[in-house]
Amino acid sequence: MTRSKTISKALLLMFAVALAGSALAQDVVHAVAGAVTHIDKAGKTIAIKGADGSEQTFKFTERTAIRTSVEAEKGVKPGALDTYFAGKEGTKVVVRYMGKGADKTATVVEDFGKESLKAGKGTVTHVDRAARTVSVKTDSGAEETYKLGSEAVVETDHGVVRGSRYLAKEGDKVAVHYTEEEGAKVVRFFQKL
Repeated sequence: MTRSKTISKALLLMFAVALAGSALAQDVVHAVAGAVTHIDKAGKTIAIKGADGSEQTFKFTERTAIRTSVEAEKGVKPGALDTYFAGKEGTKVVVRYMGKGADKTATVVEDFGKESLKAGKGTVTHVDRAARTVSVKTDSGAEETYKLGSEAVVETDHGVVRGSRYLAKEGDKVAVHYTEEEGAKVVRFFQKL
């Protein structure tokens, strides 16, 4: 009886270690905003330039989904990213991706056109959870209020979360990428700096 308990405990311990290892090995989805600078059809990569001037390159596959801001409520659909973005250099996008360094693969690319996605940076001064708004004092000193839309994507230290699940805190330094809809600034991508 003692021997079977020992074996059971050993198997349980091995299972727990294996489960923990597989959880750590899972890729986390991240996101970044920028403008398309280059599409390499043969190499299956898309390059974007962020607001800070850095350029990042992402691999894409036939499963990489494309979504326009107009289709945001309808979901995403897989598409030929290289064909879709051909000739659209300068288009503002939010790229959701998995991987690190040179091994990043785009899972979703959301197209906002060349003019509609705007950016701001600053410090969170007020959060109204009921109204789903965040007020930010920009680097220029102006106070801006942004609405967290249902399609907002937030980059955190632990990957991407939906805007509805993000709890901004007063004093957080943030970058906000938004569109203007019916007089409101609606967050599309929010990043804690």
